[in-house]
Amino acid sequence: MKKLLVYLKDYKKETFLGPLFKLLEASFELMVPLVIAAMIDKGIANADKGYTVRMCLILILLCFVGFVSAVTAQFFAAKAAAGFAKKLKKALFDNIQKLSFSDMDRVGTAAMITRMTSDMNQVQQGVNMTIRLLLRSPFVVFGALVMAFTIDARQAGIFAITIFLLFIVVVSITAWSIPRYEKIQSGLDVLLKYTRENHTGVRVIRAFGLENEEKEKFHDQSNALMNMQRFVGSVTALMNPLTYAILNLSVAFLIYKGAIYVNSGELSQGQVVALYNYMGQILVELIKLANLVLTMTKAVASGNRVQELLELKSSMQDGTVTTFDRTDEHIVFKNVSMRYEGDSEDSLENITFSAARGEKIGVIGGTGSGKSSLINLIPRFYDARQGTVFIDGRDVREYNLEALRERIGVVPQKAVLFHGSIRDNMKWGKKDASDEEIKKALEIAQATEVVESKEGGLDFMVAQGGKNFSGGQKQRLTIARALVRNPEILILDDSASALDYLTDKRLREAIAGMDNPPTTFIVSQRTSAVLGCDKIIVLDNGTVAGIGTHEQLLNSCELYKEIYDSQFKKEGAV
Repeated sequence: MKKLLVYLKDYKKETFLGPLFKLLEASFELMVPLVIAAMIDKGIANADKGYTVRMCLILILLCFVGFVSAVTAQFFAAKAAAGFAKKLKKALFDNIQKLSFSDMDRVGTAAMITRMTSDMNQVQQGVNMTIRLLLRSPFVVFGALVMAFTIDARQAGIFAITIFLLFIVVVSITAWSIPRYEKIQSGLDVLLKYTRENHTGVRVIRAFGLENEEKEKFHDQSNALMNMQRFVGSVTALMNPLTYAILNLSVAFLIYKGAIYVNSGELSQGQVVALYNYMGQILVELIKLANLVLTMTKAVASGNRVQELLELKSSMQDGTVTTFDRTDEHIVFKNVSMRYEGDSEDSLENITFSAARGEKIGVIGGTGSGKSSLINLIPRFYDARQGTVFIDGRDVREYNLEALRERIGVVPQKAVLFHGSIRDNMKWGKKDASDEEIKKALEIAQATEVVESKEGGLDFMVAQGGKNFSGGQKQRLTIARALVRNPEILILDDSASALDYLTDKRLREAIAGMDNPPTTFIVSQRTSAVLGCDKIIVLDNGTVAGIGTHEQLLNSCELYKEIYDSQFKKEGAV
């Protein structure tokens, strides 16, 4: 948590002035009991109306100045906390963007979302409350103790014992609750995971009639989290009643002893009232301090989780090479094996092949055979566990990631569009792309009619997730987005599954007809999509079952022949 405070460095003025104005407010507050004591002992006791009125005016002045100081402190505290949260969220988001896919798989999407939202809100609230009360409450408590000693040392002893007992209560409950609040936040990660799964897969759940089972799973986790929160909350909730009990007993004893001293003439009535007011101030401030401690406990627990993610460095080391040689063998896989985080077996095993510049490489195989895993190694979304992937004669790990990925156009399995205009989405491929470049990419991707059919053309607004487009339209637009940058390597990861056969055929022909056509990887389960490729890689459970042209594989690869025959009978000749 301490390391996060560096993000407050741009708010030094606010973090200084906020507590300063709070201390100023507290100083005026500590004067109030003395003014009241003087009013009772001199003004009321002597029936001096003029003196009493003057004391009342001083009280009003103290109240006004304290109010202005408090509002000013609140402003500075809120400004510092909001600015701190903004900078920390940006740093956290930037760090998440630098993590490799393996790191993200290990942490989990739900955990990252919880840290960016719930944990960050707890930390922001903790910073706000700390600036406002961390100095003020102890200052008032010990200030009231000192003022009590100036009135009567014997009575002040009650204050000292009370503060000591309260300190023990607060520290004990705080030390117990911090690790348990961390467990609560971890439980929130799991609950969020269930929520995301149900929201994204709601149609599948309803299609299989599993609503009740999913509700039960969610309620079980929710109840477990609730029980944990209830238990921790019931213990931490003891802080307020315990502090009230100790303080009220102290007040009762203070008044009892004060009555004896007043009766014997050792104290005046005004002094007893002042001591009572100081005890009341201690009561209020210690309740605030107890609540502050609870807030800080949650903030520290959440801050530790945020810091953990912020300090997580990518397991993928960035290379330094930014220049590329133009070699004939564009991409080479040499004895490559790859394993996902946490898996006990390789997803790819001993893969070896080469792709010449401008070639079309088809990748085909059954579900789970490792098709996506293979092409994910080219832009270094994942690193090979063994073996080497070469691009232009160099190990991909030597290249700077940004420079490497600028030369690659990737169209993932799931077509994803972002909220904004069609033009904004196309410029994800190239920030300074002109409308002519965008239109050319749309033409190759067979998406021209999609854009022209929308009101405003390129200015048409895309809904979040591209919900106002069909599956085929989204796929064509994502292909166009990848083509805008005119990549040297184009990866189509089953990205034409929603297209009809004619559109798919025209798309492949248009890509092949480009000036300086890219080295293209076409991942598909359709033989019709890959049979025209220069080379086809057939994968079976993470291993290469065959490599060659369509005709060669029909004669030499039994798996490919089975796939082709099963689909050919359904699809007819292509």
